[in-house]
Amino acid sequence: MSPTRREVLRLLGLGAVAAAGAQGCSLLAGTPQPQLLASAAPLPQPYAVPLPIPEVARPVRSTGEVDYYELTERAAQAELLPGLRTPVWGYGGTFPGPTIRARSGRRTAVKLINQLGEPTVLHLHGGHTPPESDGFPTDLVAPGATREYVFPLEQRAATLWYHDHRMDYTGPQVWRGLAGMFLVGDAEEEALPLPSGERDLPLLICDRSFAADGTLLYPALEGRPGVREAYMGGVLGDVILVNGAPWPELRVARARYRLRLCNASNARAYELSTGGAMVQIGSDGGLLAAPRTVRQIRLAPGERADVVVDFSAYRVGQHVELRNLAGEGAQARVMRFAVDRDEADDSAVPARLSTVEPLDPARATVTRDFAFSSGSMHGGTGWLINGRPFDAARMEARPKLGDIEVWRLTSDVAHPVHLHLDQFQVLSVNGERRQGAPEWKDTVELRDAQTVEIVTRFTDYRGRYVLHCHNLEHEDMAMMAAFEVV
Repeated sequence: MSPTRREVLRLLGLGAVAAAGAQGCSLLAGTPQPQLLASAAPLPQPYAVPLPIPEVARPVRSTGEVDYYELTERAAQAELLPGLRTPVWGYGGTFPGPTIRARSGRRTAVKLINQLGEPTVLHLHGGHTPPESDGFPTDLVAPGATREYVFPLEQRAATLWYHDHRMDYTGPQVWRGLAGMFLVGDAEEEALPLPSGERDLPLLICDRSFAADGTLLYPALEGRPGVREAYMGGVLGDVILVNGAPWPELRVARARYRLRLCNASNARAYELSTGGAMVQIGSDGGLLAAPRTVRQIRLAPGERADVVVDFSAYRVGQHVELRNLAGEGAQARVMRFAVDRDEADDSAVPARLSTVEPLDPARATVTRDFAFSSGSMHGGTGWLINGRPFDAARMEARPKLGDIEVWRLTSDVAHPVHLHLDQFQVLSVNGERRQGAPEWKDTVELRDAQTVEIVTRFTDYRGRYVLHCHNLEHEDMAMMAAFEVV
């Protein structure tokens, strides 16, 4: 039975507040919404800089079973806005960090070297990772220290990303540049005639705001975690960056390109569209069972999608804009493709991509409820799960290894919810069963007053993990819950 809006609000304990609001207003009077942080620097001209492609990291050494990498976190200067130098924190001193291309089933060991003045934590977002390497938010790497993270990658080919995950400070530390792409390949994907090489493009999309001198603006509180009250709902930048460049342009051939889209923004959701057909081939957890033609792709913070765009549909000299239909003004633009040449293209998108095992909710051992809402915390307002702020020592659930469970997620306002350890499948939205073939996800967007049911199976590793909102300001203000696989 589909829950009504009133029932959702009652579950959250918010019915009376919502009933007092005028019809057509936002869900909850006074509930913080994401706010735009205006730059003092002039906004750059769109499509005036080329799209940079992050360097692909090389292992420092390899053995028969393991590739070893080093990622050094350090402060650096980057030209994000033309003519201005911006202090950033970067893996390898770059924003974004280098792309790691790894292979399913081959262990990848990453030595994190912290040369910053603050503690950090590394999380492989979407990784099926043992708990000691998952980036639990209190497993800090102190300034001057190192830590080795081992990723067995016993998982499907997928577009993942890595980023900082320090408790209470993920928002500002990712905002300063601690993020990069991590691409996992496997034999199944490599056997498909999909676009590859220079036509396989990682696109890390985020928004930032800048002071007049090029410094990144962020409304952090002085000496303690969190942001100024006006930005508790999330921080929206007014400059859209793709791979660290503002509204860039890429020159392309009249051929198919694979775009690996990653929303690395703190709080901004995107409705991405080229104005023409796009073929979606993948989601957070890798290839779909079959391609689907779409006109737009919605990505909440943390979500990814792989799409193929066929530029042979355009003439040489035409421009194709990737736009954000959820944005206004400058924030409605993302980047532009300039079709400038003919080239041979032997790529294709086959009618069948992969086998996606459906999880049967009838086999679930339990259904658990997680309510995401704002509420009172330490004498102020914070973001809570089941009415409680994050406590690293309190386990909200103890699923058994190998069990299938259904988790029912309920929102007050929009929350992109990310589950660590295992991918899941969406069963229903507001009680309506999802249509079509299942797909693997690790992040799902809850819209206002919405209930989403997911089903997952806990596999391979026992230990502590987290479930949290991936609006990073919400996350930092305690919208996280720990669970332990036993």
